Amino acid sequence: MAPKTTAEVSMDALYRIFTVPEAPDSTLGKIEQHLSENLEGFLSSHIVTQERPLHEIENDFAYSDIPEQPEFVSDHTETLLKKLVAQSVHTASPRFIGHMTSALPYFLLPLAKLMVGLNQNLVKIETSKAFTPMERQVLGMMHHLVYGQEKPFYDRWMHSADHSLGAFCSGGTIANISALWVARNNLLAPDGEFAGVSAEGLVAGLQHYGYNRLVVLVSERGHYSLSKAADVLGIGRKNIVSVPADDNNRIQIDALKAAAAKVTQEGGRVMAIVGIAGTTETGHVDPLQEMAEIAAKYHAHFHVDAAWGGATLMSNTYRKLLAGIELADSLTIDAHKQMYVPMGAGMVLFKDPSLVSAIEHHAEYVIRRGSKDLGSHTMEGSRPGMAMLVYSALHVMGRKGYELLIDTGIERAKDFAALIERQDDFEVITHPELCLLTYRYVPAEIKALLADASAEQIAAVTPHLNILTRYIQKTQRENGRSFVSRTKLTPRQYYREGTLVFRTVLANPLTSNEMLADIIVEQREIAATAPSLNKHIIDAAERCGLSK
Repeated sequence: MAPKTTAEVSMDALYRIFTVPEAPDSTLGKIEQHLSENLEGFLSSHIVTQERPLHEIENDFAYSDIPEQPEFVSDHTETLLKKLVAQSVHTASPRFIGHMTSALPYFLLPLAKLMVGLNQNLVKIETSKAFTPMERQVLGMMHHLVYGQEKPFYDRWMHSADHSLGAFCSGGTIANISALWVARNNLLAPDGEFAGVSAEGLVAGLQHYGYNRLVVLVSERGHYSLSKAADVLGIGRKNIVSVPADDNNRIQIDALKAAAAKVTQEGGRVMAIVGIAGTTETGHVDPLQEMAEIAAKYHAHFHVDAAWGGATLMSNTYRKLLAGIELADSLTIDAHKQMYVPMGAGMVLFKDPSLVSAIEHHAEYVIRRGSKDLGSHTMEGSRPGMAMLVYSALHVMGRKGYELLIDTGIERAKDFAALIERQDDFEVITHPELCLLTYRYVPAEIKALLADASAEQIAAVTPHLNILTRYIQKTQRENGRSFVSRTKLTPRQYYREGTLVFRTVLANPLTSNEMLADIIVEQREIAATAPSLNKHIIDAAERCGLSK
């Protein structure tokens, strides 16, 4: 057997890896060919998680030394296939229905390669050229989707150097932070001798305007990124005030009014009110119209976190679910969720293109005054041209294509809920408004008794049901045939007792009703493998008098 050759260290070798493609019969060449010809086939045969304990996988990545010697691209690709790809999550599988991670249309893969090859940096027009007006156009398209301004508005503002309709960013977290950054700076704006919060800091701003704190009001279902924003912006996590949600996981308007009044009476200032269009856990939409009215009363910035649900605006059928979103001062949308593009395509949009002047930054060497550099109005500096993939998806699929995808996902969620309700050993916990729902398995003899159970009986049985739910979810994940996630809710019908549930996201157009039926069958089979857990549930029901 001939000894294995090693890669050489030379300028010629380095030159080749920058300029010469891999041979078609190499490992990397075969991957490229398979991806181009048959994405789903490649994914199903290559990117399937082979369950190994995390500590074993960590051993594959245990070395801290940078390799001294280079290795051949094909050898390295083989390593990636064995150590990384084989242990990755098959998010494109139609049986992966647990998270808000999109399946990808095949045409985006070669376009993503083109985007990476061009390697544009969107911070500066000198490093992005045509990508800059293209990104501004995409933001204009999305702004028009939300706010519906007439053509003269976009003719005036879309490519204005001193204004911005929004910004691309890595995701909803940066988008939410950017929106609240704009809100803070506009609220504590320069005034007389006060040079503004961006120059003098938060303490000076509070002192100048006479507030003892700045507060953001949001439903208890609000995303944790808002707490990050409070931390980064210096207003403090305690000033993200959580307002109770109603039985349908929407913010309680009376509670919101009371919270805003209390903050104001105590000398604070409601800096922003955040509505949610598609809660992460249950997919519900806040009453945005009423929230906008309260925000206007208190002169607060009204932001809508539509990272998940914003794409629903593409559907003429279900757009009405987001009524009032056009009243938002700012809006978060993640294109890498229901717009089916790769991760890293978040957006924040601003109704008034002049709002972003409050966060404007310049530097002589990169983003000079008067330039059309996108970096002057964004939190992130260097970033890729992800807008190109959104631009392509919008053109290749069109609004009507997206409408079909959105409508199909919501209808499939309704079908799945109906299927669950026909089972005598499963129950829906939250019904779908968008394409999310939650449910759980309950032994048939216990489910029949829950409707008449007291709070004390629910409290006695629920911890044991939670253990069974956790077992089913973890085992199903480890089996690797399908995947649902889990979360903890406090359902009204169960006296707000903390209840573990399965959480499903039905956005993959390849997911079929037959696959969903198979998932229910698999979960029932897994439950049957845990007789001791089922017995604990029955014993707890007997002890508390729920069953005899």
